[in-house]
Amino acid sequence: MMPALPGTGGARRGVPGWRDDRGAALLAVLFMVVLLGLAASLAGQSLGALMQREREAELLWRGLQYRQAIARYYQGKKMYPTKLEDLVRDPRFPGVVRHLRRLYNDPMTGQEWELVKDPAQKLIGVRSTSDLTPFQQAGFPTGLEDLEGKSSYREWEFVFVPVKKTGGSAPAAAPGSGRSSSGSSFEAPSPHAKPPGSTP
Repeated sequence: MMPALPGTGGARRGVPGWRDDRGAALLAVLFMVVLLGLAASLAGQSLGALMQREREAELLWRGLQYRQAIARYYQGKKMYPTKLEDLVRDPRFPGVVRHLRRLYNDPMTGQEWELVKDPAQKLIGVRSTSDLTPFQQAGFPTGLEDLEGKSSYREWEFVFVPVKKTGGSAPAAAPGSGRSSSGSSFEAPSPHAKPPGSTP
């Protein structure tokens, strides 16, 4: 039987501890794969949370645009719109009268809003259809304090209801109404950074 030549498998098998070294290297590779998987998972979760926060801020901004547009529509003839399209072109006037530049989708779902209507089936507001839990739980703009502590975006209602004046002063909005106490003149600050003077 010929002896194994240097550098061949036969010689390598004869080196003490070679199998141990190969096993240790394999364990190190597996450990690195696990670490990379965990890092990728955490990075994915962080990215998802960041994207949700961005959509949440956009939801607040768009919701306020709708609420203010409905308020402007109501101010003229004390009537609510029938549909969202009425805010883009008011059908009560012969010319083009806009209370909103264009229609916006629900940023949380990318789909249409769920409409909030009064008993006469007139449009008084919008809300998201997302069941995700909001990050923001406090510190909302004036008139939207009732959004605090909600468990889903579906509970965020952007509704305009004018406050009827009794006596000489306007009463505060009813608890749980999510309405402004300033009546139809409500103009809430935008939580979303937009250039001053820009049109919705």
